Amino acid sequence: MTERPYRPNVGIALFNPAGLVFVGRALTSGPELVVPGFEWQCPQGGIDEGEDILAAARRELWEETNVRSVAVLAVTPDWWAYDFPPYDGPPHKLSPFRGQKQRWAALRFEGSESEIDVADLPTGEPQEMVEWRWERLERLPGLVTPHKRAVYEKMAAAFAPFAAP
Repeated sequence: MTERPYRPNVGIALFNPAGLVFVGRALTSGPELVVPGFEWQCPQGGIDEGEDILAAARRELWEETNVRSVAVLAVTPDWWAYDFPPYDGPPHKLSPFRGQKQRWAALRFEGSESEIDVADLPTGEPQEMVEWRWERLERLPGLVTPHKRAVYEKMAAAFAPFAAP
């Protein structure tokens, strides 16, 4: 029996000019369960076959938040993986995977907050976040669902130079 693979994924740490990070309260289903009280996360999504990490980051950010006005700060060179918690629900697009392996992009938001809209999405896809806010980077690991926490700790350490003091 072969072990299920990790799904290639990109996470996006979107920093505002004050050094705070965009987080959204996630609506998720399937294996990517969210533990009540830990619903906040950064935008993230699958990387299409042959897609560049930065292209995937820009696409996913736009698809989930409508944001396009960004500058690139950094991209992690390594993949960081997390496993999904046990799931016995109906088949889901993530069911073939054991979890996700992520690379992260740090982007600086250069637009107006009126550009941010997590409800009226440009692709017509279902909404993934019900609300959003700016948050201190070091607080993110404590806000995210526990199965993602170790990856968020690595991301927070890697992107600390871009954060508010």
